[in-house]
Amino acid sequence: MGRARIVVHENPGPGSVPFSILPNRFCCPNRGLVVEVCGTLKAPLQCLAQAIPVRFYSFPPPYKTPLLSDLTMSQEEVAIEAIKHALKALKKRHLVEEGAHAPAYIALSRPIISQGSEWKEKAENLEMELQQCYKAQSRLSEQLVVEVAESRALKASLQEKETAMAEMEKEMTQTRDECSRLKADLEEKVKALELVLGEREELKAQLEQLTIRATNAEAENKKLVDRWMLQKMQDAERLNEANALYEDMIERLKASGLEKLAREQVDGIVRRSEEGAEFFSESTVPSVCKHRINAHEGGCASIMFENNSGRLISGGQDRSIKMWDSTTGSLSQSLFGCLGSVLDLAITHDNRSIIAASSSNNLFVWDVNSGRVRHTLTGHTDKVCAVDVSKVSSRHVVSAAYDRTIKVWDLQKGFCTNTIMFHSNCNALCFSTDGLTICSGHVDGNLRLWDIQTGKLLSEVAAHSLAITSVSLSRNGNVVLTSSRDNSHNLFDIRSLEVCGTFRTTGSRVASNWSRSCISPDDNHIAAGSADGSIYIWSISKGDIVSTLKEHTAPVLCCAWSGLGKPLASTDKNGVVCTWT
Repeated sequence: MGRARIVVHENPGPGSVPFSILPNRFCCPNRGLVVEVCGTLKAPLQCLAQAIPVRFYSFPPPYKTPLLSDLTMSQEEVAIEAIKHALKALKKRHLVEEGAHAPAYIALSRPIISQGSEWKEKAENLEMELQQCYKAQSRLSEQLVVEVAESRALKASLQEKETAMAEMEKEMTQTRDECSRLKADLEEKVKALELVLGEREELKAQLEQLTIRATNAEAENKKLVDRWMLQKMQDAERLNEANALYEDMIERLKASGLEKLAREQVDGIVRRSEEGAEFFSESTVPSVCKHRINAHEGGCASIMFENNSGRLISGGQDRSIKMWDSTTGSLSQSLFGCLGSVLDLAITHDNRSIIAASSSNNLFVWDVNSGRVRHTLTGHTDKVCAVDVSKVSSRHVVSAAYDRTIKVWDLQKGFCTNTIMFHSNCNALCFSTDGLTICSGHVDGNLRLWDIQTGKLLSEVAAHSLAITSVSLSRNGNVVLTSSRDNSHNLFDIRSLEVCGTFRTTGSRVASNWSRSCISPDDNHIAAGSADGSIYIWSISKGDIVSTLKEHTAPVLCCAWSGLGKPLASTDKNGVVCTWT
C-alpha cells in the first residue's frame, strides 16, 4: 500500500464557509490547522477519520508554526497525532453536548421505546409490502418486457403494413389511371361499334335488296337456261342431220375418189374439188428468207398452215394464237382465251376450228370466223403437249399429255370419248389417213400405233434411242417421219413399221422435247430445225442435205410446209417466225 502524504494548511479565518469532509481531508482543531492527506491512508485510519464528525473552526492566530522536526516525521505519525488531537476535542465537545441534551434525550426516548414494538411491527408490514411491491414490480417488469417486445413487433408489422399500404395506394393510383384510359377507349369503341352497327344495318338493307334482285335474276336466268337448252337441243338435232348428210357425202366422195384422182392427174397437180378438199403441188426447195416476224413474246413452240391456203397460224408462250398472211407477212387475226402456253396446234380440214394444246392441262377450240373459244376440253391432269384432228372428219380430235394418257375427243359433244393409258409419256402424235389409227411417239423412243375405237395397241417399234419429239405423216399416208433427241430423223412405213430412211448430220441437234419436223407436200423432202438456229433440208430419195437455211439466232423449235408447196415456215425460242421461198 502506498504511503500517504499529509499537507497542513492554515485553517480558514473567521466567517469562512465550512466544507464537506472528503475521505482524505480533515481538520485538527487544537492547532488551528486543516490536515489533508494526499495519498492513501491505511484502512483503520481512514475509517476513523471518516467516522469523526468534524467541523471547521476558526482559530485566531497566532498559531504555532510547525517545526521542521514535525515535518520530518513520518506521514502516518503525523496523521495519527492529528487524529488523536481531533478525537480529544471531539470527545470533549461530545461530553458537553451530551450533558446539555441529556434531559431532552431522556424525555424523547420514553415514548420512542413504547412505540418501538409498534414501529417494528409496522416496519415488518412495510417490509412485507415492499417485498410484495418488489414482486409486483418484477411481474410488471416482465410484463413490460413482453409488452415492449410485442410493441416492437407491432411497430415492425405496422411499418410493413404502412409500406404495403403505400404500394397498394400506388397500384391503386396506377389502376385508377388505367381504368380511366380503358374507360376512354371503351367510349371510343362504343362509338365505333355504334357506327359499325349503323353501317351493318345499311348493308343489311342493301343485302336484302340485292337478295331480292338476285332471286329475280336467278328465276330469269333459269328461264333463259331452259330456253337456251331447248334451242341447243333444236340446234343439236339440226347439226345431227347435217352430220348425217355430211357423212353420206364423205362416203360418196370416198367411193368416187380413186376415179377422180385418175382423171384429174395432169402435170403433177392433183385436186379434190369437194368441201374439205386439199390442193397441193410439187414442192420447191426454199433458199431465201422472205419474212422475219417477231410473232410472240417468250418463244413460239408451234406453227402450221391452213389447209389449201398460204395463211400461217402460230401459237406461243404469250398464250395467244396469231394468223399471218405469208405473202405479205402481216398479221390478219389474233385469238385469245388460252390459259397457258401453246405447245401444239391443229386445224380442222374445213379451216373452221383451231385446236391448241396448252400447258394449263386443257385444250381450247376456237371458231375462226367469230374468233371466240368454242370449247374448253378438260380431263388431262398435266400439260397437254400434242394434238391432231382427224383427216376424215372434223369431229374427232386426239391429244397427248404428260399424265401418261392419250385422249380422243368428240368436238360435237365437247367431251372425251376414249382414254388410252400407257407407262411412257407421249410427246407427239398424228392421225392416220383413214382416221382409224393413232401414231404416237414416246419418251422411251418407241413409235406406237393405236386403234382409235378400242384403244388397243396395234404395233410398236423401237424407233430411237432417246425420246421422240415429232411425228409427221406424209401426204399419201404411207410413211411417218419421226425426230428424236438422239438428233436423228427416221422414216417408217406405217404398214410394216420398217425403216425407210435415216437422216442426220453433224451440225443438226434437236432443241427440245417438242421440236417439230415436217415432210414436204410432194413427199420428196424433209425439213428440221436445229439448236444452232439452222434449218436442214434433206432429199428423201437421195438422203443428202439439199439446203441449209440460216436466219434464226435462237434454237429452232418447229418447221411447217404449206400444202400448196411453198412457203416453208419456221419458228424459234425467241418467238421469231421466218417464211422461206
